[in-house]
Amino acid sequence: MQAFLKTGRTTGESSTAGTGGDSGTATTRRPKHSVPWVEKYRPKSVDDVVEQAEVVAVLRESLSTTDLPNLLLYGPPGTGKTSTILAAARQLFGDMFKERILELNASDDRGIAVIRNKVKTFAQLTASGTRSDGKPCPPFKIVILDEADAMTHAAQAALRRTMEKETKTTRFCLVCNYVSRIIEPITSRCTKFRFKPLGEEKIIERLRYICEQEGVNVDEDVYKDIVNISGGDLRRAITTLQSCHRLKGTQARIERQDILEMSGVVPDHYLEEFISVCKSSNYSKLEEYVQNLSYDAYSVGQLFEQLTEYIVYNDGLTEKQKALICDKLGECCFRLHGGGSEYIQIMDLGCVIIQALKDQ
Repeated sequence: MQAFLKTGRTTGESSTAGTGGDSGTATTRRPKHSVPWVEKYRPKSVDDVVEQAEVVAVLRESLSTTDLPNLLLYGPPGTGKTSTILAAARQLFGDMFKERILELNASDDRGIAVIRNKVKTFAQLTASGTRSDGKPCPPFKIVILDEADAMTHAAQAALRRTMEKETKTTRFCLVCNYVSRIIEPITSRCTKFRFKPLGEEKIIERLRYICEQEGVNVDEDVYKDIVNISGGDLRRAITTLQSCHRLKGTQARIERQDILEMSGVVPDHYLEEFISVCKSSNYSKLEEYVQNLSYDAYSVGQLFEQLTEYIVYNDGLTEKQKALICDKLGECCFRLHGGGSEYIQIMDLGCVIIQALKDQ
């Protein structure tokens, strides 16, 4: 039996060598994995951060003196909070970046056990003031807690104590969307920076740069559509652009319709048709419209989101009608997020709109 296994192993090795060649050749034939553009074009230094001039100016001064305070970065998603602190850490530590950084996603690791074990153990380690190449570097480490607003109050209380004790060897950077969910003892120990949504010009400038680097053919109107869809979220804008590029192919030109289909945005004629059906006061037509919408696989939640803006800026409705419809829209959205039926919610909204238009 052992002889058989030896023979089989030898045969397998020889056949592999005969067909596949040496290991170096086999390695070169493996297909290269494409890197997401969000990671590929992530800022490498603080100066590469898009907009956020106040934060960049303060961090640049802190990097020049190698004295970094505890930071609390908050604001909408996709505005560069995590990218900024990672870029600053790379400038501070250079090749020792991975050794000096502990990055945790607090939405997953949000319990008190993580703070007592991972964070506290890492914070207690001492750090030297020189790099491996002999150049000086700050004698501290950085703990990055992403989505810190998802941490429990017990975990935040434990983190507060760790921040007090290990201030000589460790700096903490908390990244969150809602600063109101962070307890006051932590916010008072951090320098707070608010990241605002990126402007239209900055997003278009960054998208054009990426298209030039990747050789993507894009219509001029596509940039504005991506900005409107992303709502100041640069990460979402870049992801939408890359998804359309992968879908259309390297040689095809990306058009406005491709962006709308990829992002799941409901076309405007669906909104106009919904209001016109409600104006007819015909419940059978309303039911037929809802069925056609479900057949086209459009999200009712996305329809409600666009319908809110459409109703607010509609000149054909009175202020009272807008108030009644928007009040019902909020109620239907709340039920929808709670797991309610899409069909029932849009029918309920349609009935309220019909009643509101009747009382004109």
